[in-house]
Amino acid sequence: MAIQVLCGSCKATFTVSDQFAGRTGPCPKCKKPITIPAAPVKAVVIHEPEAPSTTSTATGRAPTAPLKRIDRPVSALQWTLIGAGTVLAIVAAAVARVQWNGAPPAWFQLAGAALLALPCARLGYAAIRDRELQPYQGRSLALRTLICAAVYVALWIARGYLPVEIEMWEWLYYAPVFVAVGAFAAFACFDFETGAAIAHFSLFLMVTAALRWLAGITSL
Repeated sequence: MAIQVLCGSCKATFTVSDQFAGRTGPCPKCKKPITIPAAPVKAVVIHEPEAPSTTSTATGRAPTAPLKRIDRPVSALQWTLIGAGTVLAIVAAAVARVQWNGAPPAWFQLAGAALLALPCARLGYAAIRDRELQPYQGRSLALRTLICAAVYVALWIARGYLPVEIEMWEWLYYAPVFVAVGAFAAFACFDFETGAAIAHFSLFLMVTAALRWLAGITSL
């Protein structure tokens, strides 16, 4: 790097290499001795790193900030509604046992299955879903819950076309089909793994089976 030098006698200016810094020599013009000043120290500027961005709108570059995973559990209001619905379902099953002497009409059973399918599908998703994945929400969640619940109710209706009294060993042929269809509905709607999908459908089976027992229906 060149050093700018000013002669104190003749005021001539010239440049010399920084290797002569600190040395004394004659001025090229007036021959008077001058001392070469030390080479200026170049300041090192450290730039502050850019703040992470979550959008590419302003910078035109890909976002650099990590995406925040938003966990949306079931709200207190939803828990309250689910609790109230559970109590009403138990009371309705008990009343049906007394009213129809353990044999509620088909329309009553179908209405119960339809009303139970939606909260079972929604609550089951909140309890079983993978916490490492961004949850479904809003219209998407409502639509997926509705489709999954509709499949569960359809399976319940299909059970009605089977004989009322089925030997236990015969369920070895029927049960895998029902579980496979129900688990596939949960898998397709909520992206569950196989075990979680089966558990989701099993929640609906256990709830309906418990209420059928409370209503006095002993057959599976």
